[in-house]
Amino acid sequence: MTFEALGLPPAVLRALADKNYTTPTPIQEQAIPLVLAGRDVLGGAQTGTGKTAAFGLPLLGRLSGTTAPAGPRKPRALILVPTRELAVQVAESLRGYGKHLRLFTGTIFGGAGMNPQVDMLRRGVDILVATPGRLIDHLERGTVKLDAVEILVLDEADRMLDMGFMPAIKRIVDRVPKQRQTLLFSATFESRIRGLAMAFMRNPAEVEVAARNTVVSTIAHIAHPVDGGKKRDLLTHLLTTRFKDRILVFGKTKHGCNRLAEQLEESGIKAVAIHGNKSQAQRQKALNEFKAGRCRVLVATDVAARGLDIPDLPLVINYDLPLIPEDYVHRIGRTGRNGATGEAISLVAIDEGGLLSQVQKLLGMNVKQVIVEGFEPSQALRMDAKPPVGNRGAPRPSHRPHGKPAARHATAHAGSPKGRSTGGRTRTAS
Repeated sequence: MTFEALGLPPAVLRALADKNYTTPTPIQEQAIPLVLAGRDVLGGAQTGTGKTAAFGLPLLGRLSGTTAPAGPRKPRALILVPTRELAVQVAESLRGYGKHLRLFTGTIFGGAGMNPQVDMLRRGVDILVATPGRLIDHLERGTVKLDAVEILVLDEADRMLDMGFMPAIKRIVDRVPKQRQTLLFSATFESRIRGLAMAFMRNPAEVEVAARNTVVSTIAHIAHPVDGGKKRDLLTHLLTTRFKDRILVFGKTKHGCNRLAEQLEESGIKAVAIHGNKSQAQRQKALNEFKAGRCRVLVATDVAARGLDIPDLPLVINYDLPLIPEDYVHRIGRTGRNGATGEAISLVAIDEGGLLSQVQKLLGMNVKQVIVEGFEPSQALRMDAKPPVGNRGAPRPSHRPHGKPAARHATAHAGSPKGRSTGGRTRTAS
């Protein structure tokens, strides 16, 4: 199957050819014709399978084939995403795919100034990528109108529900025309997502290319039991003796990630932290440094668990296991992408055995436990230990007055291309 066979317009195919993308992923192959035909689509696909292009390419095709309403330019497509990182990445992808079209894409999200966003909206956009809280702010100020929206996309819908955005989503949908096309894409495909589809969609076509909460088979899972007080030394040991590539390390708290990055620096390992307390500019700078290889280790809270597209990332380390086992799937989805092999290592303290047990139950497999010489734990993991009560955070209000940024953010689904080419090999779009 090729993109040409899916019915995309020549201008979009030209942009794909410019990037040497020829082969659609399974979610793209199934979803693109449905979206082009005007169907509502409920799409479930595990992370790294290319959901952004699955809705973005046909969205551009549909908008380019119709005439915008007369008068000031207003959003004809609205893409709701849970985080500012995802908003930036989705918009960048759409601009790349639509570079031969006269369609303008804009982004609005918290943690950035309102005035530049107001100016952008006043100039007019065809496609608006937005986080729910900041979009509510603009709706209340009257700085955005959604009455011309033809296509509504809910991206990473499960994450938006986790973050308490359901009230905001309902308010936004009430402001969008009822006669519209609705696309809902999610890393997991569960009962509450179906409930959302029932509420907002019309007879949606279902596209699911992976079972819920599954991980790709190319990822190897290993747990290193270790006393909690020796975790940092073990991590430093692994980074200096075994692994020399770029590595993404997940921690539990913002302060802990900051401190761990500082300690790695003190050990001669270039590291940078990323979490919700950092500004958008700081987070983007840290990510750019990591992608460019100027630092070896990116230490992140679950703000980075979704959607970061980091090419050729061979390893993810869980310095702390997540309290919510589903977050393990999203974390390790940063490696083993698009058919590549990857490794997920978890440093597990004695009292974290219950968390590991939860992960194993979710994966439907035992994670191999390997004790590292010199870091033997003082006792075996307590696999029956009761895990701490997981709390994703109380639902946030449906809007934040005066444009104040949310206190916590998480990242997102990558919109950048998968499978970088080497030599004459072709690549697939995100």
